Amino acid sequence: MAEQQDTAPGFRKETVDKLLKGFFKEEKNKLSGDAALLMAELLKVFVEEAAVRSLKQAESEDCNQVDIEHFEKILPQLLLDF
Repeated sequence: MAEQQDTAPGFRKETVDKLLKGFFKEEKNKLSGDAALLMAELLKVFVEEAAVRSLKQAESEDCNQVDIEHFEKILPQLLLDF
């Protein structure tokens, strides 16, 4: 099972590093490698949950395709849950 998690798609640590550092107000702030990996995992879980909830919303409306409207409908509750 651990092998499957290593190959699962997700966010690269470098991408998360750049994204988070863009919000730092002072240059002396630093981000540890573990914090970046944890944030990457959190982003992965968030995106997966958004996709699943959007799919369920589309199915409840008898749609064959997930559109941005389905995502917009689930977004408020998703943000509250996270």
